[in-house]
Amino acid sequence: MTNFEFRYASNPKDAAKYNTEELREQFLIDKLFVENQIQLTYSMYDRYIVGGAMPVGKSLPLETIPYLKSENFLDRRELGVINVGGKGTVSVDGEVYVLDKKEALYVGKGAKEVLFSSTDAANPALFYINSAPAHKHFPNKRVTKENAEIVHLGEEKFANKRIINKLIVNSVVETCQLQMGLTELLEGNIWNTMPSHTHNRRMEAYFYFDLEAPQTICHFMGEPQNTRHIFMQNNQAVLSPEWSIHSGAGTANYSFIWGMAGENLDYGDMDIVAPNELK
Repeated sequence: MTNFEFRYASNPKDAAKYNTEELREQFLIDKLFVENQIQLTYSMYDRYIVGGAMPVGKSLPLETIPYLKSENFLDRRELGVINVGGKGTVSVDGEVYVLDKKEALYVGKGAKEVLFSSTDAANPALFYINSAPAHKHFPNKRVTKENAEIVHLGEEKFANKRIINKLIVNSVVETCQLQMGLTELLEGNIWNTMPSHTHNRRMEAYFYFDLEAPQTICHFMGEPQNTRHIFMQNNQAVLSPEWSIHSGAGTANYSFIWGMAGENLDYGDMDIVAPNELK
């Protein structure tokens, strides 16, 4: 079963006037994993799709949705999958890829059948999904931490010491525009993407996970001189427009997945905002 919803893009002047409920309604994706369902959110930010699949005891097919107006989901799109649960498999046109927790799979444009399965129904896989339009086929590729590009950033004195695992990025996998990676905050560190930044040539989505209950994460967004915040729970995602900062702080350490799409594949193309310049 596939459930889906649609989100329009928001003008920054309008978003600055949103109250808490409106802000969450426009940007927060609060339910990604439902047993034996695929949850999808189609966003008008670069026509990006954010979703989750939780197969328990049966395989879940990635079905097309009306917004795509295509016979198959990937007729004109590419797909990134990162498993954040128990071991599982993704079958792409009959070829099976095994994904442990925090391993990724890139699926190129044109694949007809994609099936998500869990190895153990008692410990199901949780497949986090990002998809963007594509105009060329690139080969499917499984990416583990062994062949990811890994960067250590931050300092304990600033509570932002973290490990960035670049999984589906142009230095590791050929893609049209989709870029994805996984950042792990070390114990005692809570700040991600600080100093903050914007990048006008691509949007982004953040997915927060491995947050100990009942802790919370405060996701900061908005224009650098006119910021807003959204409190989030474990296994929730948030859309980040190209005009918005995207930073966060938790009441405990956590991991998060960043996914991007737009006209630029350069990870380092960003406009940094110093912490003391934020308002």
